[in-house]
Amino acid sequence: MINMNDSAQSKKTTLQWIWIALAFAALIIITLLPHTKGLPVAGQRALAILAFALILWVTEAVSYQVSAAMIIGLIALLIGLAPSVSDPSQLTGTSNALTMALSGFSSSAVALVAAALFLAAAIQATNLHKRLALWILSKVGTKTNSLVFGAILVSIVLAFFVPSATARAGAVVPILLGMVAAFGLPNNSKLGALLVITSVQAVSIWNIGIKTAAAQNMVALGFIEKEFGKTITWSSWFLYAAPWAIIMSVLLFFVMTHLIKPEIEAIEMGKDLIQKQLEELGHLKPSEIRLIIISLLLLFFWTTEGKLHPFDTTTVTIVAIAILLTPKIGVFDWKSVERLIPWGTVIVFAVGISLGTVLLDTHGAQWLSNKVFGSMGLDSMPIIATIALVSLFNILIHLGFASATSLSSALIPIFIALTSTIHLGDNRIGFVLIQQFVISIGFLLPVNSPQSMLAYGTGAFTAKDFLKSGLPLTVIGYLLILLFSVTYWKWIGLL
Repeated sequence: MINMNDSAQSKKTTLQWIWIALAFAALIIITLLPHTKGLPVAGQRALAILAFALILWVTEAVSYQVSAAMIIGLIALLIGLAPSVSDPSQLTGTSNALTMALSGFSSSAVALVAAALFLAAAIQATNLHKRLALWILSKVGTKTNSLVFGAILVSIVLAFFVPSATARAGAVVPILLGMVAAFGLPNNSKLGALLVITSVQAVSIWNIGIKTAAAQNMVALGFIEKEFGKTITWSSWFLYAAPWAIIMSVLLFFVMTHLIKPEIEAIEMGKDLIQKQLEELGHLKPSEIRLIIISLLLLFFWTTEGKLHPFDTTTVTIVAIAILLTPKIGVFDWKSVERLIPWGTVIVFAVGISLGTVLLDTHGAQWLSNKVFGSMGLDSMPIIATIALVSLFNILIHLGFASATSLSSALIPIFIALTSTIHLGDNRIGFVLIQQFVISIGFLLPVNSPQSMLAYGTGAFTAKDFLKSGLPLTVIGYLLILLFSVTYWKWIGLL
């Protein structure tokens, strides 16, 4: 008798090999295409590697970590054996190409992501994020509308201190479902769907609102710093993006409370359940108190970067991590770190930056930008029309991506190249930054972000439920981007 699980696994494996074969076919075909005027051989091969990477990222035929190893090898070989961009009479050389392939690991943005993972691990190790979420929910009341408000508020507060969207969702979702279960309702009840969808959409919104809330922000900032020589401070990012996120949070409340009508108006035992869980956590432990002090100091240094002190976000975060790992005054040891940190994320992140840098350095990004957007006549359009068209393209292409970090790695170099193509001048940084905000608009499908997939795995809602909320949120978010582009962002000098 055939085991259904074995059959499904066999089908999945076959599909994986088909996608891998397709990725290599795209790589070979683009590499062997006749030479195109204006595109260096190295640039053509960089685009071939990009096509290869996109197929693997979109289909998830292999893990992101495995794809990172493949990309490093391909850059070293294909770019190494291509004529040098600066001197076509000489080969780039595999040693030089390997340096390019590993260049992302030296980016300060990668160091910040690694430090952010340490910080998220420290908060998870002490359960401080759970205590904070429970405390906030205990204050908002037990009416369903109050709980929706509480779910949004928890996501906002945690975004300041927990630099991982998945960790934030992982803290809030189980608590909300515990409250639903306490009233005798199943996970997939309307109340469960309402609370869980609200919380993860709020997490996604505040990935945009706060610089340190999401890894994909670091990708964009890494490219901006390298190509434009401009550093975006924590407070500047907050000034640009937080008002958009605040308005979106308010609108999220009204969209969700009108879209999904729960079975009950209030969870009568909700407050008792929250209080019980807080009691189970006990009094604040010394390690939690130390973490609170360090986190508040870190937030202070982040918000005052460039104003009260000369230390950048990455430096102060790494110093904070060193303190958190120090015996007696820290909160965890290295063994705890090894278990809690997804090290593969750092590798994927660094390789994504390397690939984007290779695309820019070999002029592949510039050529692709000209071909994709040049025919639209963007150079003769007002900047708001350019933002409208490129943002729409950005949102649509996100439908195929499960990782906003990978999407940033692929698109931000192209958008940077586009700013030169259409001669945006002083608006270049603002345009790229706005497109990075749009990259985080992954509201439509659960597969568009890890935090949404985590929530989807609880069975609290269907993909159709998520789409019903994601569609109006995406339209509202897009229109709000356009409104901010002609008003607020002009007023404060971003555009």
